[in-house]
Amino acid sequence: MIYLDNAATGGFKPDCVIEGVTAALLHPANPGRSGHKLSVACLERVYAARKVLCEFFGGENFERVIFTKNCTEGLNIAILGGYAAAKERGRPKIITTVAEHNSVLRPIEFLKREGAEVAYIPLDSRGEIDLIALERETKSAEGKEILAVMTLASNVTGISLDVAAIRKILPEGAILICDGAQACGHVPVDVGAGIDALAVAGHKGMLGVQGSGALILSERFSPYPILFGGTGSESYNLNMPDFYPDRLESGTLNYPAIISLAEGANYLKEHMGEHVKFMAQLMEEAHGLLGEIKGVKLYSRPNPFGIVAFGIDDMQSERAAYRLSEDYGICVRGGLHCAPKMHEALGSEGLIRASFSPFNKISAAKNLASAVAELIERG
Repeated sequence: MIYLDNAATGGFKPDCVIEGVTAALLHPANPGRSGHKLSVACLERVYAARKVLCEFFGGENFERVIFTKNCTEGLNIAILGGYAAAKERGRPKIITTVAEHNSVLRPIEFLKREGAEVAYIPLDSRGEIDLIALERETKSAEGKEILAVMTLASNVTGISLDVAAIRKILPEGAILICDGAQACGHVPVDVGAGIDALAVAGHKGMLGVQGSGALILSERFSPYPILFGGTGSESYNLNMPDFYPDRLESGTLNYPAIISLAEGANYLKEHMGEHVKFMAQLMEEAHGLLGEIKGVKLYSRPNPFGIVAFGIDDMQSERAAYRLSEDYGICVRGGLHCAPKMHEALGSEGLIRASFSPFNKISAAKNLASAVAELIERG
């Protein structure tokens, strides 16, 4: 089996991640919920993991690293909690893009139904975020608090966001919330460059296990809690604590997943540079080979996130993905990839997405191209 669905979940975990999770499962306790030695030791490891991630992403304060079960949870906290806080202060406006995943679109559409003002930035002629349209929307929002919610890398085509360029366009007081699901672990991401909330998926480029994620907040962004429950602190208080991370972390933490995320970050500190170089080579190979096949239309360009999006003439994407799996043992994904507005912008009813990781080999790109060519020949 050739696994090329890494944008959904990474198919390879380094030994340090597996060993870290195993140790966490062999010596489990509830971090910070009891005073015995094992609980305290687990809590110390959780705080060590916060520091690792804070440093890895250039955060300001490790206590503002909030652990979540996935990127979706982090985005919901930032969007729903951030909007609630902004609405109490005045008239917020949400600005987002057509390239977003449903983990952004659905909470925003929920707020829109509740009366929120929402603007979607289209793609430009190059298939990238239209910065002229963004500038126009920000000017029309004068006097309002802007919540800008944008993906750092599209999960459909791999187009990326230039945070510095976005920050120059946004007013100084605007809050920038970034979906890092496809970018984190593939390229360096610096929260200090102007990101107020970075939602991280642990199980993709970060090399952690499913159920791991984080939300990293700047000092100036304080979303309201959207989940309420026990924190192990201030148990007499029927409201959520005012301090971080407890304010946004309710219930038992996923200790093994948190350890996996920290181990993944530690691994990437040493290996990300070589990963970036190899992925550049792998992406050139994959796009080059597929681009030569008659009947294939590419919707992506070589990118550091491992994403190759393409369509096959007169063949439904889900059907093609099924045949690649059944006949050739190649795992890819067909369909809308939970990003319907992106497909509308591309004029697509669904695409085949092959998503590579640094642990794939060049031969995987060659095998994929050969299988696609044969599939087309077979009709």
